[in-house]
Amino acid sequence: MSDNKGVRRVNEDLARERANCSFDVREITFLLDGGENNTITRKKIEDFTLTDELLSDKVPDECLSPKEKYENAVRKSCLFGKLVKDKLLEFGGLETFGPNSFVLRRIADAFFKEISPLLLHLGMFVPTILGQCTAEQQSEWLPRALSMQVIGTYAQTELGHGTFIRGLETTATYDPETEEFVLHSPTLSSFKWWAGGLGKTVNHCIVVAQLHTKGQCHGTHPFIVQIRDLETHQPLPGIKVGEIGPKLGFNTADNGFLGFDKYRIPRMNMMMKNAQILKDGTYVKLDRHGKMTYGTMVFIRVMVVNEVAFNLAKAATIAVRYSAVRRQSEKKPGEPEPQILDYVTQQHKLFICIATAHALQLTSDWLWRTFSGVVTDIKHGKTDSLPEFHALSSCLKAISTSDAALLIEQCRHSCGGHGYMMSSNLPLIYSFVTATRTYEGDYTVLLLQTARFLIKAWEQAEAGKPLTPTVSYLTKYFKDGRVPWDSTSEGIVNAAYGVAAGKISACVKSIRNRVKTGLSYEDAWDLTTVQLVAAAEAHCRAVICDVYRSEAVRLTEKSSPNVRAVMRQLTTLYLHYWALERIGDLLRYSAVSEEDVVALQQKYEELLALIRPDAVGLVDAFDIRDEILNSTLGAYDGRVYERLMEEALKSPLNAEPVNRSFHMYLKPLMQGKL
Repeated sequence: MSDNKGVRRVNEDLARERANCSFDVREITFLLDGGENNTITRKKIEDFTLTDELLSDKVPDECLSPKEKYENAVRKSCLFGKLVKDKLLEFGGLETFGPNSFVLRRIADAFFKEISPLLLHLGMFVPTILGQCTAEQQSEWLPRALSMQVIGTYAQTELGHGTFIRGLETTATYDPETEEFVLHSPTLSSFKWWAGGLGKTVNHCIVVAQLHTKGQCHGTHPFIVQIRDLETHQPLPGIKVGEIGPKLGFNTADNGFLGFDKYRIPRMNMMMKNAQILKDGTYVKLDRHGKMTYGTMVFIRVMVVNEVAFNLAKAATIAVRYSAVRRQSEKKPGEPEPQILDYVTQQHKLFICIATAHALQLTSDWLWRTFSGVVTDIKHGKTDSLPEFHALSSCLKAISTSDAALLIEQCRHSCGGHGYMMSSNLPLIYSFVTATRTYEGDYTVLLLQTARFLIKAWEQAEAGKPLTPTVSYLTKYFKDGRVPWDSTSEGIVNAAYGVAAGKISACVKSIRNRVKTGLSYEDAWDLTTVQLVAAAEAHCRAVICDVYRSEAVRLTEKSSPNVRAVMRQLTTLYLHYWALERIGDLLRYSAVSEEDVVALQQKYEELLALIRPDAVGLVDAFDIRDEILNSTLGAYDGRVYERLMEEALKSPLNAEPVNRSFHMYLKPLMQGKL
């Protein structure tokens, strides 16, 4: 493996694309990284961590059995963990990236084609200790977790309940005589299910259970629970734990199940930063308890938006580079086969992927800054902004994961049959991102949570009360009604807000009309949920469109004219794409005409032509190394066919000219002796 800038033979078509690019690729890389210094630091980290010695596999992961695949992932996880502990944590400048940088995530992608069994240790176990434990508890657990003496995961979801946290069945009943909690799984459906690393890897986990004390249930609370012996790794008495089996993706993560048979843990293993059990069993809850737990969930959703943006960038890089190398068919008889990137339909499939990767990353960065402000407010006892941010992070998590999964699959389709090959890495990227649509909050449930906030905001607008920033548009459209059409970028954003306002208004009317017929509010709400999901989706799209446009303008204020031009083309393409995708909504809630629709389509096709010469440069600007892409189709040098053959020859089935199945089954069949 070699760095993207290494000396090597590059496919002629790719070399020509790069030579004809209109802008300095590094400029956009710096924008996406948050500055040139961040890019320099990131590349230094990648240079000394991504080495052949650590990354090489004699047999591709996809050719291994499930057991071998898991064992190889554990091996690499330990190498990666040692690398992080010994080198990266001491690397000067790493702290400038912050937790939303995904430097470690980028590097991890080079180690794991799917996922590390230790991902939830650093991704959920350690952050929850930081967020839910007292200072005393942190001093006990953090050193052990960071040194990997204790390896943990996060067990919340159960076989019978996921998003509905209040419905969890696992119980933690306090026994004041022994100062212990008794954990129990009363039913099959109460078994914990899905936690990554739980099946075979971790020895501790954070368990979310219903807290009972003095004959009263106080709802769900988190507990730190040891589940395996630290020397033998055997499950402890009272613990039933195992792996849940093959899945669409994540097949190196040993997602597990966990059941308790009256299993006891010390009182101080309850995470007590926001609620406590005294020795006599008295329950003490801080006023902020619920909202602080709220904040932890929001943090994870913020991170997911950035993660799917990066995965979409990987897929777009693979598909665009392959499309510049692949030649197919004849546009005109006798002429050479054109690059498939020259077909307008291919541009339509792929350029929206580049634009969406930008849109989601810039929105994620904006969301992180907003979240940081909310956290500061919470520390000062102010929680007024948390409901709005919860609604915002919920819908952005839902829409970003759904859009990314759809567009990654579109990238795979654009690569034809070769995109079906596991060595393209597109199936694995898709299987990873499609899972994000469900975990940490299901798509539909999250949008309905956002919808509740939007309905309340509409009622506040009706009452003439001030609205929080992301729903302030409701005041305007509550008064103005139908939105005038303006084909500028600002006009399209305003129209998107108008559509959202119109859909929210329609939901309010629908609920009220159903209540007038004698239905309860809950039943009226339930019958309106299809509309409510659509309203929340429209609100979220308006926010993304607005943030993407404004952030791109802000970030490119001091950029070169060519970079400003291509970034403006991408944002305009994104806005036109979604205007055309939601043209029915615009016809219903804005003054757009048929002539305007024709003009939108024409402008969109013009933008495809303008972006075409810069397409390879745009994906190069994501600056994703070959080791991280892990793709035969998307490598920097464009040696697609050579790499496909090299990977094919690694298959264990090619290790011998004749497989034993011929003599065991085929030959007897041919001879009529089977």
